[in-house]
Amino acid sequence: MAQGQSFQSGRRVAIVRGLRTPFVKAGTAFAQLTALDLGKAVVRELVERSDLDPKEIDQVVFGQVIPTLIAPAIAREVVLAAGLPRNIEAHTATRACATSIQTLVNAAQAIALGTSDVAIVGGTESMSDAPIFTSRPLAQALIAASRGRTPLEKVKPFQKLKPKDLLPVPPQIAEPSTGMTMGESAEKMAKENGITRREQDEIALASHQRAAQAWKAGFFDDLVMPVQIPPRFDAVTAKDNLVREDTSLEALAQLAPVFDRKYGTVTAGNSSPLTDGAAALLVMSEERARSLGYEPLGYVRAWAFAATDPADQLLQGPAYAAPLALQRAGMTLKDVDLVEMHEAFAAQVASNLQAFASPAFAKKNGFAAPLGEVDRSRLNVSGGSIALGHPFAATGARIVAQALKALRERNLNTVLCTVCAQGGLGAAIVLERA
Repeated sequence: MAQGQSFQSGRRVAIVRGLRTPFVKAGTAFAQLTALDLGKAVVRELVERSDLDPKEIDQVVFGQVIPTLIAPAIAREVVLAAGLPRNIEAHTATRACATSIQTLVNAAQAIALGTSDVAIVGGTESMSDAPIFTSRPLAQALIAASRGRTPLEKVKPFQKLKPKDLLPVPPQIAEPSTGMTMGESAEKMAKENGITRREQDEIALASHQRAAQAWKAGFFDDLVMPVQIPPRFDAVTAKDNLVREDTSLEALAQLAPVFDRKYGTVTAGNSSPLTDGAAALLVMSEERARSLGYEPLGYVRAWAFAATDPADQLLQGPAYAAPLALQRAGMTLKDVDLVEMHEAFAAQVASNLQAFASPAFAKKNGFAAPLGEVDRSRLNVSGGSIALGHPFAATGARIVAQALKALRERNLNTVLCTVCAQGGLGAAIVLERA
């Protein structure tokens, strides 16, 4: 059901720097860029800003959730496209929305075991460039036609096609096991857990207000890089374009439900939007970081992945993973200074927080006691995915870098980061500064 470990017995894993592109609404500023373009840009800039000799890098672990069909081995392609030494080993990892938590854990394991010293991890996503598929009959006809030797043999496979077979097939963000989209599952969770529309809108409002304030205060200045836009490269995108500084509870309340139009409470305003963007982290053994003159942002203390039945509470994976990560860290929720929780939907955030505090949930799942109440003033203190956006594979790395900077600015030490993911998966990672 779950897996994880503490790194206390191995070499200490340091996170040296984090960087991301702006996160922008799909079909807007990055519409002409691919996931490879975004991944290449952020990795190249991360290396340059870190003043790191690329020869020091021995591993790149990168991920993508909606695959680029022309570059499925995205990690290796990022190495080559970014101009890094071609002998750097790379592999692609994916765990749906927790993908860049997975890439961090993969590299951290290698570092802790002594098989790696310096790694770049992260993820990239372009929902503007999502693959469009053909129907199965058309795909089979195209393959058969490619084998034909004469014009008649090349045309014949298409004669049995029906008009509907010619229609493009867009990617579906739905659970193969249930047929339900994440939004429909979030609506189901809201109903079953008694999550009100007002609570969801309050979570969304806090996300936007805190993100807007963080941008105003310069919090993101060294976390977000500008991106030049092709083909002329005379336009630059330097800021997230999804943050709504002027939104209000009244404005959010006016939005119609999306997934259950008559009785629903999940709206576009209290959900994360489809987003383009990439994020990366520079990770090292503590010894190598010190020898190269870096002051780490923080360290990986423990992690855990868990799973639940997708047909039950699809997006409640964090409620299963967080207790395990804290247990492996030798901590309780009271020991944690901040909590960063991916906001796929406000209903999902509220449901997980409810489960954290529920004696019934703890008893049902074999935990000795509830995790506890989360102080909302310490949750997603500089904005979350509802306001900032959610490029699936990049969100985990965004959360980690953002969390560590929030700790530093507040002179705090520990943070619990969680991400829900497709398939009923959950990820949790405990980070510390000292």
